[in-house]
Amino acid sequence: MSKLLAIALLLLPLINQGIYLATAWDDQDFFKYCPPSQCSQHGPEVRFPFCLESSNKSSSSCGCAGRSIRKLACSRQDTILFHPVLGLYNVSAIDYINSSMKIIPLVDPCLVLQQKLVISRSSSSPQVDVINDEMPSFYDYFFDSSSSTIVHCSREFTPAAAHADSIAGPVSCLSNTTHFFYLVNSYEDMSILPLDCKVVPLSDRGGISLPYIKDQMFQNFTETAKKILTFAETAVSWYVGDCRRCELSGRRCAFSSQRDREFCMPDPHGSHIKVIAVATALYVSLKTRYNEEIHLKVEMFLKTYGTSKPTRYTFSEVKKIARRFKEKVGQGGFGSVYKGELPNGVPVAVKMLENSTGEGEAFINEVATIGLIHHANIVRLLGFCSEGMRRALIYEFMPNESLEKYIFSDDPNIFQNLLVPDKLLDIALGIARGMEYLHQGCNQRILHFDIKPHNILLDYNFNPKISDFGLAKLCARDQSIVTLTAARGTMGYIAPELYSRNFGGVSYKSDVYSFGMLVLEMVSGRRNADPRIGSQDDVYLPEWIYDKVINGEELALTLETTQEEKEKVRKLAMVALWCIQWNPRNRPSMTKVVNMLTGRLQSLQMPPKPFVSSENELMP
Repeated sequence: MSKLLAIALLLLPLINQGIYLATAWDDQDFFKYCPPSQCSQHGPEVRFPFCLESSNKSSSSCGCAGRSIRKLACSRQDTILFHPVLGLYNVSAIDYINSSMKIIPLVDPCLVLQQKLVISRSSSSPQVDVINDEMPSFYDYFFDSSSSTIVHCSREFTPAAAHADSIAGPVSCLSNTTHFFYLVNSYEDMSILPLDCKVVPLSDRGGISLPYIKDQMFQNFTETAKKILTFAETAVSWYVGDCRRCELSGRRCAFSSQRDREFCMPDPHGSHIKVIAVATALYVSLKTRYNEEIHLKVEMFLKTYGTSKPTRYTFSEVKKIARRFKEKVGQGGFGSVYKGELPNGVPVAVKMLENSTGEGEAFINEVATIGLIHHANIVRLLGFCSEGMRRALIYEFMPNESLEKYIFSDDPNIFQNLLVPDKLLDIALGIARGMEYLHQGCNQRILHFDIKPHNILLDYNFNPKISDFGLAKLCARDQSIVTLTAARGTMGYIAPELYSRNFGGVSYKSDVYSFGMLVLEMVSGRRNADPRIGSQDDVYLPEWIYDKVINGEELALTLETTQEEKEKVRKLAMVALWCIQWNPRNRPSMTKVVNMLTGRLQSLQMPPKPFVSSENELMP
């Protein structure tokens, strides 16, 4: 309690200080012309002090006139920042409360430096044109930064301990066995360097302005330089008047075109400002502690896990494999997915896990479950990375993406030519065999808990592979019931017992339910709807299919089907209806499901209504 009070006392002066507030005209004008915007659904929100060039008609009204460093752009689904010195960056996150953004370089900073070098000129003065003449003067005012000078030496040296934080290098991409280049803080005196070292002027007579890294307690020049030059994701900070104080108070910083200055938007909740500020500060503190705990948990797991396959990569290696994260191919449950390539030319998918709740557990689950298993119907984990709070998973690449893309497509040719009944049965059987392996074929039983079309990937031949084990749970093969503290999975595919233990205990039968819902969507081409949240006018998908099966009506999605194809679709529907029985004891095991799918339709019994729990009708 005393800690919370201390935080409140520290923050109250910030709230009570005179922050310039907007008039009603400012409010209306700003929100009318400068609404927040995004390059994609999962991209960072762009608002003052930044502008998205593609969305704002008048940059002057939004505070970006003459301020190119604040103008962001969209490239496909990526948010792009142009750094005046180091080129293009992909913006992965923007934190307005802490005035920082996470950026990843799209152009190798070393290439930029090589273009700027003029080797033929040298000088002994470390203060020649420290700031880039062509760089807008507001750059250093906006982004917290430090200027550096490139120094050329004829031999490699180790900086004295007193100056180690002011010298970075040698820069590997510029140096060789006879020439060594260093980045030196421009505010240092030349006398700290060996006598053979000379300052290298740049082609535009400027220095290199390095942004400060936000996630460090102290602004260390050397660490900043290393992070920039190694293509690492960097959290840079900026400064715009009282904007940070404004955002911290729970308000929003905006721009008045009439007064040509920023202002703080009034908080509609007025009296709750102080509570929000205290809550924000407390959240930041707890979040930092939580991240440290996750990091220790992951490293302890990896120490126990050992050095067996899959391969552990450094973050620098992951960036090369992912080709600087240029080609985003999807968004998973815990992060973005990029297409990449291993050094041997094998195409891969790289999932960068986002720093969010459950992300550490998701990483451990993925590596622990599929890291050491190999099955034709389970996506293969080829490598991983855990470096600080940066974590990545590297999988085999699935060129045809997920099953979801096809079964819900509006293109009639999909079911006419591609997902014909034979192929639907093959896909369902492949998924069933993969799940049977997870439940019965490993040393420990693996419960997936998130079987759905989005997590079924298709290879070159449209063979299915189960992916995304972020919610998975391991248990003994002879353990029938597992304990969960909360329901896990995706709405519409979650078994009833995960909501309420009145339906029975949570077990591998919960995965069977999800499989049944997935197959119902495959044979109908429709998304299932949760009967508790749908409107009364909607027909619950399992009920709709059950009525068709019981009445002998056709389920085929195409008009031209043979009798054999109709029977295959009917078999899929009947197996799915058995799988989604509300009583877990009525559901078959995945071994039984495989037998049902490979057997004859005539040998299948008609299942009871799946949405009524029946104690009398049990699956053999």
